Amino acid sequence: MKSLLVKLLANAAAIWITTLVVSGVNITGDSWGNKAGTVLIVAAIFGVINVLIKPLVKLFSLPLFILTLGLITFVINALMLWLTSWVSGKLDLSFHVDGFWPALLGALCVSLVSWALNLIFDRD
Repeated sequence: MKSLLVKLLANAAAIWITTLVVSGVNITGDSWGNKAGTVLIVAAIFGVINVLIKPLVKLFSLPLFILTLGLITFVINALMLWLTSWVSGKLDLSFHVDGFWPALLGALCVSLVSWALNLIFDRD
C-alpha cells in the first residue's frame, strides 16, 4: 500500500513538473488547491490507464517493438498520456495535452521525473 501511494505521488509530481516544463501540457485552474487535486486525480487516471491498457497495446505492437528495437515505447507512452488527457476531459478535469508532439515530450518528461522520484523515495 505504501509503495502504491509513493508511486501515485511520484506520478503526480511528475505530471505537475511536466505541465511547468512542456508547453502544450496544461493544467488550468483558479487556485493552487484545485490544481493539486486535479494533478492527483490525473495521476490516478494515468496509473489506471498504464495498468489496464498499456500492456494490451504493447502486446499487439510486439512486432513494432522488435522492428524498432523498443523505440515504439516512446510513442506508446505518448499515446497513454494523450488518452489520459481525453479521459480527463470527459471527467471535466482541467488537464489537457494539445497534440501528439506535446504528448511525446510530456511522456518523456513524466517518465524521467517519475523514475527519478521513485528511485529516491521508494525505499523498502
